[in-house]
Amino acid sequence: MPWILAAWLGRALIAFLFVPAGVLKLTGPRPFLDHMAQHHVPGVLLPAVAALEIGAGVLVLVGWQGRWAALALAAFCLATAFVFHFDLGDKVERTQFVKDLAIAGGLFILAASFARPAVT
Repeated sequence: MPWILAAWLGRALIAFLFVPAGVLKLTGPRPFLDHMAQHHVPGVLLPAVAALEIGAGVLVLVGWQGRWAALALAAFCLATAFVFHFDLGDKVERTQFVKDLAIAGGLFILAASFARPAVT
């Protein structure tokens, strides 16, 4: 039973990272659009990014199609790291880059955990 609680708490914390971020992109898009423009990413992608963060975040939370949702979020984190935070000469950007990689790593582990029965 403790491992089931730990798994749910972990999924909730992952969801808490992505779902509010997606909502914020829809309710206050300007800073995100500006950041995307600085990196030559088309702003038309912002609604899709918000939908991914909200949708996959909720799926991870509830555990339905969690493997695919976790994999999608892991791919998103890798893309974010390499597109937005690849200036490794800048300490802040390097930290964000490594954090995105670490989050992706955790999401890959989460995806693998959905592939087998829960440990009790």
